[in-house]
Amino acid sequence: MSAISIQSVSKRFPNGFEALKGIDAEIRSGSFTVVLGPSGAGKSTLLRLMNGLETPTTGMVRIDGEIVDRRKVRHIRSRVAMVFQQFNLVDRLSVVTNVLTGRLAHRSWVGSVFYLFRQEDLGIAREALCRVGLIDKAWSRADKLSGGQQQRVGIARALAQRPKVILADEPVASLDPVSSEEIMTLLREICDRDGITVVVNLHQVDLARRFADRIIGMNGGRIVFDGKPEEMTQSVLRTIYQREGIEDDTSLDMALAYA
Repeated sequence: MSAISIQSVSKRFPNGFEALKGIDAEIRSGSFTVVLGPSGAGKSTLLRLMNGLETPTTGMVRIDGEIVDRRKVRHIRSRVAMVFQQFNLVDRLSVVTNVLTGRLAHRSWVGSVFYLFRQEDLGIAREALCRVGLIDKAWSRADKLSGGQQQRVGIARALAQRPKVILADEPVASLDPVSSEEIMTLLREICDRDGITVVVNLHQVDLARRFADRIIGMNGGRIVFDGKPEEMTQSVLRTIYQREGIEDDTSLDMALAYA
């Protein structure tokens, strides 16, 4: 069964830039999918369409059979969690309060505005912090944590939503290699243990090969590869990372060097 269905999706911004050009994909429930591609390939736009941060110019995105649109954004975001490259934490708030914001979509409008949480929510937040190994940091300010710890708070916040899908947009781009390994291992464990569908945008080819069930390669707003990690050859990497009309391409050289 597909958790995410992307049907003939294109996205053109008001300045005329076409970020996505006729994307079709079905992402199976409980799978771990990595989206690879150079900057500007359309990876982030694709993820933002999946949780309603953007709307397609043409085509549609469905989550568990339900069309994603602006009228249902609150409902969709109660089921689709997002993990961001820059963590998106409120620095002055405690770790546990940041995790509790993952419960806002499950509360009334008044409760959301005034950060009113129930005892049940606190239990869910504590459980999420235990899962990411940060229960001892629950009452620390978020800005006192390391980058890797802050990203684990972001994952705990996603878990607190009790989502069906977790979308992670370059979750290790700001981290050192050890922290990157920890974050990818954690996301993989969540997928395997909880059956949550995980979609991750990455630049790191080696991490994609090691952690993904499936890799979708994008270039120029189109899907140019869709297959298993072992099928991603040097030739495929050239197709994914080669920029049209550029012979000396740094992004291609880096992708091949770390493949």
